[in-house]
Amino acid sequence: MIRLMFDPATLNRAAHVIQAVSPSLPADAALRQELAANRALSATARRAVARVVFAYYRWFSWLKPGDSFQRQLADAVELQRRFDSQPGSIKVEALAVRAVPSWLKAEVELPPETLRLFQREPALWLRARPGTVKALARELGECELIDRSVLPPLRQPCATLRYTGPKDLFRTDAFRRGAFEIQDLASQLVGHACAPEPGETWWDACAGQGGKALHLADLMQNKGLIWASDRSVRRLDLLKQRFARAKLFNVRIASWEGSERLPTKTKFDGILVDAPCSGVGTWQRNPHARWTTRTEDVTELAAVQTSLLGNVAGSLKPGGRLVYAVCTLTRSETTAVVEAFSASHPEFEPIPAFGEPAPGSASPVSPYFLWPHVINANGMAVAVWRRR
Repeated sequence: MIRLMFDPATLNRAAHVIQAVSPSLPADAALRQELAANRALSATARRAVARVVFAYYRWFSWLKPGDSFQRQLADAVELQRRFDSQPGSIKVEALAVRAVPSWLKAEVELPPETLRLFQREPALWLRARPGTVKALARELGECELIDRSVLPPLRQPCATLRYTGPKDLFRTDAFRRGAFEIQDLASQLVGHACAPEPGETWWDACAGQGGKALHLADLMQNKGLIWASDRSVRRLDLLKQRFARAKLFNVRIASWEGSERLPTKTKFDGILVDAPCSGVGTWQRNPHARWTTRTEDVTELAAVQTSLLGNVAGSLKPGGRLVYAVCTLTRSETTAVVEAFSASHPEFEPIPAFGEPAPGSASPVSPYFLWPHVINANGMAVAVWRRR
């Protein structure tokens, strides 16, 4: 695989991606654009280009700006190879200074294990349809069952697999018939924090392309009702397609800008606010974002997150669950937002995000952190309240 990465054609395509990146075109979008223009490439060649591009951004601070892009890309791949084979060859002190931006230290002190994980290629997690995990693993091959010891206590069964093979999963029969979704483990755990019951009415307020809404529908056994809203009509159109492929029909879709003017007057048993955030927890999967995210973004997003929680709060039934989730680890967007909402909404009681509280324990206020190095996935923060 490393030899393929050093192939001149692969380096040239990766260099073309890097040159196309701009403030309005992030690396992942530039990569999709390049691969779309080269549809004849094999799945192996496409993965090689992606790996070179992402290695470049993981090791960006180690590269020499005066060198050609091809030379920098080759150096990044060599650094990746050396780190993968000998993790101790790069000291954690160097990672803390060079692998993440300097402003991050004021927001979160990442554990050494997370810093190391950020420099590796991410795991590919799948979510099988309920009751089909082992059958799907046999059908796809090269799958690993989840190590349940790394998971928090869950109220419902976890249908998670890690895929380690070379197939283009989007072209498999299993994907075409809706047998699984490609969904990061941390995102799956957000669905388990919601723990919806069949027949309930839920609102996924910032649904995006619908990954978590689909999980809620499966956990609800396609019963009850899910409202899914987002400000992007394009993402909502993709959500419709994904629900149709999965043969799930208990969803109602509405556009919502996140303002006080809500898309419905419905009162819900549960509301999920998977809020827009700085995405620090995704920096293993999206290393380019390390160098484009600013501390000002964190401040602005924290205000948006606080506003979203306040705007949806009145739509929850008494006894209902409000779930706040962000794929970031900054204090401003996690602990600070959670504490501010709890202080301003005493009618909401903080409850454990997973499992049940120990007898006599106080209700938690701080969010539950899913650390990347613990679950080998994105980093997330999850907080849950019950309306009194």
